[in-house]
Amino acid sequence: MRESDKLPIARALISVSEKAGLIAHAQALRALNVDLISTGGTYAALKAIGLAVEEVAALTGFPEMLDGRVKTLHPKVHAALLARRDDRAHLAALDAHAIRPFDLLYVNLYPFEQTVAAGKPFADCLENIDVGGPAMLRAAAKNHAFIAVATDEEDVALILEEMRADSGSVSAALRARLAAKAFARTAAYDCAIANWFAGQIGEEAPLWRSFGGRKRQALRYGENPHQSGAFYASGEQRFGIATARQVQGKELSYNNLADADAAIELVAEFAPAETAAAVIIKHANPCGVALGADVREAFQRALACDAVSAFGGVVAVNRRLDGAAARSIVDIFTEVVIAPEADDEAIAVFAAKKNLRLLLTGALPDPAAPGLSVRSVGGGFLVQQRDGARVRESDLRVVTRRAPTAAELADMLFAFTVCKHVKSNAIVYAKAGQTVGIGAGQMNRRDSARIAALRAQEAGAAAGLSASLAHASVCASDAFFPFADGLIQAAQAGASAVIQPGGSIRDKEIIAAADEVGLAMVFSGIRHFRH
Repeated sequence: MRESDKLPIARALISVSEKAGLIAHAQALRALNVDLISTGGTYAALKAIGLAVEEVAALTGFPEMLDGRVKTLHPKVHAALLARRDDRAHLAALDAHAIRPFDLLYVNLYPFEQTVAAGKPFADCLENIDVGGPAMLRAAAKNHAFIAVATDEEDVALILEEMRADSGSVSAALRARLAAKAFARTAAYDCAIANWFAGQIGEEAPLWRSFGGRKRQALRYGENPHQSGAFYASGEQRFGIATARQVQGKELSYNNLADADAAIELVAEFAPAETAAAVIIKHANPCGVALGADVREAFQRALACDAVSAFGGVVAVNRRLDGAAARSIVDIFTEVVIAPEADDEAIAVFAAKKNLRLLLTGALPDPAAPGLSVRSVGGGFLVQQRDGARVRESDLRVVTRRAPTAAELADMLFAFTVCKHVKSNAIVYAKAGQTVGIGAGQMNRRDSARIAALRAQEAGAAAGLSASLAHASVCASDAFFPFADGLIQAAQAGASAVIQPGGSIRDKEIIAAADEVGLAMVFSGIRHFRH
């Protein structure tokens, strides 16, 4: 490194809440002749092993007070962090007040995020909001030309590596990188506090909204090779992609993660204690969803809906993967399999397909749990509550002369649940707990109904049947039918019953058309647009 880049580290302030690695790092700094100054519990831990360390209270001449709430908020600390060493006035001020500058600050913050995640009471969460720590990190990051700042063990390891390689000095490049990280860490910390507090007071749309996250994985690229990409974990305590452990397979891509997220969120709609369920996702849309007596049967039934689109897709199941299910899944080229868990036999089966990514999440996400959905737009972002609405039989209103049968009602609820996860305009045909045709993302509902009917016709032919799989099925629509043409298309495809939200100015016309062709129809009263 250039001589002008070097910052010799002679004096360090250490104040950490998480003390993993503290002793080893402090010993390494002392071995490099670095003077250590510390606070409270950190000071006690270092003193206990006989390490030479000065307590901040001795430095400031002022004891810690208010149960440790006030200890570093003092000019002798912050002046030592903020003084520019190329500014004569700053140096004169330090001399006048007998303040010696710090060369290294190592602070990790009170465990606010962990306290919230553990479901602790309001008072406990509030008490774990760090004040002095972020103030020191920001001061040191601002003055990174003259001080190195570390927010975790990994940062200290990088600093020690450079010190050992260059006579106790740290480069300007590393100091700048660590300063950027410190600002990002305090920003994410403040985001977590702000969003938690807004939730505590029931403020759904606060005037200022921020989001933060920690990089979980660097990606080769984004949706396309010319776009960069990375995966960040927000800290939300939700099983799924953020908790997934990759057991095997190639590196995950941006699209793999997006599709796997869509798959696990959909399959979680079906309680594993009640039924096995399998989902096959392609380009963020389900191309097959089914229930079964076991995971293998559920997957085979999901595959039967659209085996052509399933090629190269993402599979999610809601129960523990076993060997029989794994052998069935590997019969078709699959990019990703995601499940709560898998037994040893299943893992061994997948191991034979070295490129297949196997993700185990530990549990299923709760589809009804509150949370936020965020989407970027030019110059900002849109925020909404996650769509946790679930329609039950008691919510349905029969609007036609013919009421649906019990079997039709069960399929209606199944189809409408799937429809919630299909891009609008969405049409889903289903029968006996199995999707038989899905139409997604069309500009009009009639075309979605046609595409779903085509898929059902093709699936019937692939099964060696003379009739479409949509024969005697139910049809679910994510939003109301604005015109009767989409409804008539569903009837022509073979549907015997329809579930839709209702609410169109032409509802009477739509109901009359359903009665004319003998359809049973119910209104759910809930719309599930998904853009």
